[in-house]
Amino acid sequence: MALPWKRKETQAEAEASAESTQRQLDRPTADEIFEQVARNARGEIERSAMSLSVSGVAGGLAMGLTPLAMSISVVNLGDNPLGHLVAYLLYPIGFMTVILGRAQLFTENTLYPVALVLAERRHLWGTLRLWGIVLCSNIAGAALFALLMAHTSAITLPMLTAMSHFGVQACIRPAPAIFWSGVLGGWMIAMVAWLVSGSHSITGSAMLIWLLAFVVGLGGFAHCIAASGEILTAVFHGQLALAQYFHWLLFAVCGNITGGVLMVTLLEYGQVKASDLPPSAS
Repeated sequence: MALPWKRKETQAEAEASAESTQRQLDRPTADEIFEQVARNARGEIERSAMSLSVSGVAGGLAMGLTPLAMSISVVNLGDNPLGHLVAYLLYPIGFMTVILGRAQLFTENTLYPVALVLAERRHLWGTLRLWGIVLCSNIAGAALFALLMAHTSAITLPMLTAMSHFGVQACIRPAPAIFWSGVLGGWMIAMVAWLVSGSHSITGSAMLIWLLAFVVGLGGFAHCIAASGEILTAVFHGQLALAQYFHWLLFAVCGNITGGVLMVTLLEYGQVKASDLPPSAS
């Protein structure tokens, strides 16, 4: 015979479980997402330079999956609308690998540490330190990927040619076009970071990353890390000068920061602060 106190304990546990399940089903508020973003940022800012650097190099390398998948698609399906469509469908693979794998990606950090600076009015130096380490290590990872593509027999010559072509096309755009497309690219990837922070599941996060990154690729919007692998491959393959890469990088980084900070972080912070204001008297 079951004991009465045991039945009460089981009922309490069931109620607690139901409450937890309901919390998971409820949409998080903007305040709750912002708090999660700030917690993530605090953990990243406190990491050692070595830890950030290794994670950043891993992120830069993994972002190379994007141009690699696109090049394989074009080579195997042909340089035609179908081949390019499949290539753009595969464009998000680098973002999904890096973000779900929790490696460092520079454009995610236009959201996390900036949100913490806005919330606590400090950590500015920590944010600049984080940006510098992650950006440099992401580029180093992209350079390692490009060296592997251009100076080994890891891929076939047609794949290398296709990847270099993607890099040349991204790099030769006028500076204003690079900057403004970078604003849109930075906006969308920072929005990915915001939405993933509010997601309750890996499946939901994966879908969010894929949808927005697909738009970035399809629109040809500049992303300072996603395109670095293909542009540096073109440099090492002799199709571009290194100075052209750094010229592109300057405007892409400025655009990504502008889009991420101004169009996502500041607006979402404003939304959170506005919700704290008392309603105006009618």
